[in-house]
Amino acid sequence: MVELDGPRIEPAGEGKPRALVVLLHGYGADGSDLIELARMWAPALPDVAFVAPDAPDHCEMAPIGRQWFPLTLRDPSEYWRGVTAAAPLLDRFLDDQLVRYGLGADRLALVGFSQGTMMALHVGFRRAERIAGLIGYSGLMAGPDRIESEMTHRFPVLLVHGADDDLLPADLTRTTAEHLDLLKVPVSSHIEPGLGHGINEMGARLGLNFLTNNLPA
Repeated sequence: MVELDGPRIEPAGEGKPRALVVLLHGYGADGSDLIELARMWAPALPDVAFVAPDAPDHCEMAPIGRQWFPLTLRDPSEYWRGVTAAAPLLDRFLDDQLVRYGLGADRLALVGFSQGTMMALHVGFRRAERIAGLIGYSGLMAGPDRIESEMTHRFPVLLVHGADDDLLPADLTRTTAEHLDLLKVPVSSHIEPGLGHGINEMGARLGLNFLTNNLPA
């Protein structure tokens, strides 16, 4: 059975962390890529643990990277097939990490980038227990027509996207935000001018503010 793992940043202080942030990387990257975002946040959140698991499969298009599921960007239905196939493994990983740190689900936040955002949005809204919040960078919701009947909880969401993203257009975040808003999910979004498919200083700052405001004290 495949087991997820990846780079971590443990709390600076002694004792059990007050919260856990799990960062889900994009297609063709790995956990070491997105853990750098956590390094920017950790000084302001010294009693929070961070982990960025490597996706389970070697990437078909970038052999040194990883993928949550195969992706060609030619067939939107592959998003749904992909997230549903990968979801059980990620869900189990989240359960294991909460046990590892002795935390309840209300002290978990998910952060995704691109394909990792697809995974976070899919799994987060279907968890058995409500999480603290979710940040999605440069991504989208797979199977938006299915979420209303399958979602188990509502929680705060922040979506951030580059206006000049030529891989996954920013309209995908606008559409996702509108859909979540209709479902009465407390969602906020930001489209960053001049940014392509990535996370810049503004995105990192917005993410830190979100975590500061939504992780339990």
